[in-house]
Amino acid sequence: MSARPEILFLAHRIPYPPDKGDKIRSWRLIEHLSKRFRVHLAAFVDDRADFAHEAFLKGVCESVFLASLDPLVAKARSAAGFVTGEPLSFPYFRDGRMQRHVDEVRGGDLAAEFAFSSSMAPYIEPAKEGRPRIVDLCDADSEKWRQYAAETAGAMGAVYAREAQHLAAAETAIINRVDAAFAVSESEAAIFNARAGAERKCDWFGNGVDVDHFRPHADRAAPQASADVVFTGAMDYRANIDAVRWFAAEVWPIVRSKAPQARFAIVGARPDNVVKALDGKNGIVVTGRVGDVRPYIQHASAAIAPLRMARGVQNKMLEAMAMARPVVATAAAAEGIDAREGEEFILADGPADFAASVLWLMSERKRGDAIGASARARMKAAYAWPAQLARLDAAMARLGL
Repeated sequence: MSARPEILFLAHRIPYPPDKGDKIRSWRLIEHLSKRFRVHLAAFVDDRADFAHEAFLKGVCESVFLASLDPLVAKARSAAGFVTGEPLSFPYFRDGRMQRHVDEVRGGDLAAEFAFSSSMAPYIEPAKEGRPRIVDLCDADSEKWRQYAAETAGAMGAVYAREAQHLAAAETAIINRVDAAFAVSESEAAIFNARAGAERKCDWFGNGVDVDHFRPHADRAAPQASADVVFTGAMDYRANIDAVRWFAAEVWPIVRSKAPQARFAIVGARPDNVVKALDGKNGIVVTGRVGDVRPYIQHASAAIAPLRMARGVQNKMLEAMAMARPVVATAAAAEGIDAREGEEFILADGPADFAASVLWLMSERKRGDAIGASARARMKAAYAWPAQLARLDAAMARLGL
């Protein structure tokens, strides 16, 4: 029996543990690809605690190279982009140790090269003859910076606008150069494909959810900080910070005026100071990192996704829906999810509508349970990871992989 072919997989963040959006997707890719290929993984680590998972990854991959990334040093390094005319995110992730290691691995006999995120694509330049290059862009990150620019005044707004412009051009150039490029949803791919200068099409495959891990259990105990309403996510991420701040300021007071004992839990690691300041006020609890988010989701009357700035697919929605809980989401949060509004999730954008939806779910638990059951059925039918990764497999087959 011949040995499995080898591939290089580059990630801007260590793909384990899968506890936030990009790491969930990159881990599922690694797990999937390692069944067919010997994977040489090279990734950055921006949280030193994650080095503890190196041994586990070495048990999955052919080789593992992890380079520490100090965010303060990387931010200083990113300023070089103002001189070179490139997106600031490219020099942020430019590292001599990583480049030397990648060059060494690329000198071997590889079947393909896979870069996860636009920031890692420069490492697989120039192309090696006869070796397919694949890039998973995930979200249209340039659009995120455009949204930030629209919400930010002054010098930083100008910096964000510059990043949006330069990164959009870089994304188009990457798609035009590589053999296959992917986005996280059809709508994100459409953004790439509609741009001026797009010569090749960006394909897509969606995020999935582990429907076995995220399933309700009748005997799962409620957490100490159990709440009626729950938000989950990394709480140092600007879009999540903006979401809970808006909900706490504009929506939650309406809910509490009708239900004075209602509790709202913000569950996620590394809460920003703005988020920490909400803890203990008006029935709000900020948990920080927890070992398991599932009890918080299962025992809530509603999970919420009140994002006003959003890209791609919201894993927080997929997980809550897989847990059979009803989700109230803004249009921005629900953009990349194929589910029936009103039957499998509830759409609400303004404060009054959002509050009314939350209050309805708090008072009509059986109706909420019915929506949750439909949501879980949708996740099992369409969002299990094998169903999503089938699109990737088909594209790789076209490349002879």
